Amino acid sequence: MTMKIIRKILFGLASLLGFIVLVVVIFFRQEAYQLYKVLTFFDKDAISSNFKNVKDIFHTSIVSGSSNPYHFAKRDKVFALPISFQFNDSTVNTQAYLDYTLTDALLIIRHDSIYYEYYANQFTENDHHISWSMSKSVISALLGIAIHEGKIKSIEETVTDYLPEFAGTGYDHVRIKDVLQMSSGVGFNEDYGDFNSDINVMGRYFALGMPMADFAKRLKRARQPGTYNLYVSIDTQVLGMILTKATGQSITDYMNEKLWSPIGAESDAYWIVDNSGMEFAIGGLNATARDYAKIGQLFLDSGRWLGKQVVPEAWVRASVTPDAPHVMPGKRSTALRKDGYGFQWWIPYGREDEFNAQGIYGQFIYIDPDKDMVIVKLSSNYHFKNDQTGYFHDHEIALYRKIAEQFN
Repeated sequence: MTMKIIRKILFGLASLLGFIVLVVVIFFRQEAYQLYKVLTFFDKDAISSNFKNVKDIFHTSIVSGSSNPYHFAKRDKVFALPISFQFNDSTVNTQAYLDYTLTDALLIIRHDSIYYEYYANQFTENDHHISWSMSKSVISALLGIAIHEGKIKSIEETVTDYLPEFAGTGYDHVRIKDVLQMSSGVGFNEDYGDFNSDINVMGRYFALGMPMADFAKRLKRARQPGTYNLYVSIDTQVLGMILTKATGQSITDYMNEKLWSPIGAESDAYWIVDNSGMEFAIGGLNATARDYAKIGQLFLDSGRWLGKQVVPEAWVRASVTPDAPHVMPGKRSTALRKDGYGFQWWIPYGREDEFNAQGIYGQFIYIDPDKDMVIVKLSSNYHFKNDQTGYFHDHEIALYRKIAEQFN
């Protein structure tokens, strides 16, 4: 074969490849854009903007704000954050820590009033912020409502009672309770620093618009369900699928009717959805800091809002009460930290009454019933991805407890 012929072949292959790329760009432009955004979503210079403008990147569905919005009262007296807080043997400057973790919003609610409100990185009280895994706690609340309404009979029922298409997968005959407690037994690698981990592959899968149900069906059982606590984000997607199947409504519509409107949400919220229209239950909820605070206030008040029971009190109590050795604070064998786990809520180690919703990159709804206090912290902490020690989580908890000490 002459060099001239080889050049013609190579030129033809290059032209064909260029044509294929052009076709992909034309017909899958949105998917290609979303994939690019996922791959660069947490870049230092773009992360805050991305966390604020999710609806400009992904398909979303809107949870309408309440027609009768509730506004927290603002306390006249100025509340000052502690100048510093202690963690182990080190003293940490509070403002320096807020800056280092790219804190976009910090809101302190006590006695149903705003004691402190702080925004940075071009965020305001009207801006939405992605919740990431704080969404999981909202899905749990909606499940509690559905069980109270009889839409779901019991958490002792199994995934395949509602989703028979999961027969033969890692979720086959797994109790709903075990999925709620991140004890499904499904094998899953949640390492955000590993490009090829399950969580990162799932992110790219979602970016292309593929249904999350298809991804969940690929997962296999690794352990006996109900015996081992392993954080598996896709568990919550399965819970979301059970919710939609049992209620006959989308998560968006059910949340609007049963939660968002009853608590007087000031602003619309929105969920990221895949190409099938299914909400990204794992972490796709976007809302304002003040409306996230309402979720915290609702759980602080045992599921009641202005005297009306929105989430069943027994469900709230069960959600924040670990009830087996593998989910107890201080006894979990799988985590860098010692926090316990309830029904998609975290129970910090070292205190008896605190609990919180958490999301990656520094999202928190922190509730301290003893102090009648809710703290919301929304962040774009790009350092998180390389944290293999639990550094940020431990410092966040230390900061919140220091704030609580201000109220004696």
